[in-house]
Amino acid sequence: MAQITLPYGQSFLGLEIPDERIEGILVSRAHEYKREDTETALVEKALAEPVESAPLAELSKEKKRIVIISSDHTRPVPSHVTMPVLLKEIRKGNPNADITILVSTGYHRATTKAELQQKYGEKIVEEENIVIHNAFDESSMVKIGILPSGGELIINKIAVEADLLIAEGFIEPHFFAGFSGGRKSVLPGIASKETILANHCAEFIAHEKARTGILAGNPIHEDMIYAARAAKLAFILNVVIDAEKKVIKAFAGHYEEAHKRGCRFVESLAGVRAKPSEIVVTTNGGYPLDQNIYQSVKSMTAAEATCKEGGVIIVASQCADGHGGESFYNTFASAGSVRQIMDDILTRTAEQTVPDQWESQILARILLKHHVIMVTDAPQEMVEKMQMKWAPSVEAAIKLAENILQEKKCKITVIPDGVSVIVYN
Repeated sequence: MAQITLPYGQSFLGLEIPDERIEGILVSRAHEYKREDTETALVEKALAEPVESAPLAELSKEKKRIVIISSDHTRPVPSHVTMPVLLKEIRKGNPNADITILVSTGYHRATTKAELQQKYGEKIVEEENIVIHNAFDESSMVKIGILPSGGELIINKIAVEADLLIAEGFIEPHFFAGFSGGRKSVLPGIASKETILANHCAEFIAHEKARTGILAGNPIHEDMIYAARAAKLAFILNVVIDAEKKVIKAFAGHYEEAHKRGCRFVESLAGVRAKPSEIVVTTNGGYPLDQNIYQSVKSMTAAEATCKEGGVIIVASQCADGHGGESFYNTFASAGSVRQIMDDILTRTAEQTVPDQWESQILARILLKHHVIMVTDAPQEMVEKMQMKWAPSVEAAIKLAENILQEKKCKITVIPDGVSVIVYN
C-alpha cells in the first residue's frame, strides 16, 4: 500500500492507494535536493557572485532612491531570509540610501499587515518603508512604452522614479509564463490592470508556447522581458525552494541572465515524465499557493499533462479565501456550458480582455477534456457553480471518480505538489 502525503493549507493530508493501482508518483527532485549551506549563506553567496552584473553594494553607491520589488502574500518567497541580506548589501554600499520595498501584487488583492509580518518579520515591517502596489490606482502609474504585443506598458511610478530598481523573488514552473521569477516582478508584478490584461490576452494564453517550462517563443514571456528592460530593472535576487519552502539555491545579477541560469537549475530538478492514467491526484503545494480556487488552476495544468482524455483530475487545495476572483467565479457560475465560456473568450481581442479571463480560459481548456473534483474547504455550492465537483476527502473523491468513469480499479497518477513539476510527454 502506497502511503502518500499531500500538502494542504499549512498542514497535510494522508492518502493510501494500493500499489497495483499506482501508475506513477511525479515529484520534483527539488524536494530531495541537499543544499550546500544555510539559507542565508546561499543568498549571500549569490549576491557575492552575481551573474553578468556588478555586485549590488557597488550598484548602490551614490544612488539616492532604491526600490526593491518584492513578491506578495500569494507567493512562498522566504523574504524573511532574502530581504535582510538584500538590505544589508545595499546599505554596505550606501548607508544613507532611501529604500522602498514595493510589494508586487499584480492583479491580486492587497497584502494585509499580518501577511507582511509573516512574510518579512516584524522588524522589517516596522522599520522599513513598504508600499503595496495597486494595479487599479491610475494615479500611481506612469506609461513607459508599448509592449511587443501592442499593449501599453504602464507601471508603478515609484519604480520608474527609482535611481536603482532591483527585485527579489523565486523561480518555479509557471503554467503560462514558463517560469516564475525574474522579469515577472515588473509584469505583472507592478503593472497596471490595463497592461496585465493586454499581456494575458486570449491569443497568448492559447499559444502553444505559453506553457509550463517554456520561455523561447513564449509571447507572454517576451512581453515580460521587454517590460523589465523598459523599467530598467538593474538587479535580481531569485531563490529556488523545496517542499518546506526552504532556500536550496539562489541566483543574483542581471534580470535576464541570472533568471535563465535559475530556470535551467529548476528545470533540471522539476522535469518529470508523464504517467498517463484515468485518475490524477494533485495539490497546489499547500499554503500560500492554495489560498483560493483561482491559484489552484496551476496544479490542474500539471495533472492535465498526464491525465487521459475523459479522465478525472482530483485537486486537494484548501482555498480558505474561496474562489479568489469575482470575475473568475462569475464566468463559470453564470455560463450555460464550458464550451460557451471558451468560445466567448476566444472571440476577444487583447483590448477586450476582462479580469481573470486567463484563469477562466485555462480552467475551461481543462474542463473540456477532463472532469475536475476539488477536495477543499471552499463551499460545495461554490465549487459546483464553477462547473466542477466537490468531495469532502481525497478518498471520497477517488470513489466519485470511479463512479464517473464506471471503473473501480483504474490506474491513478499522483502529483503531490502540482506547482513544482514540469510534466513532459
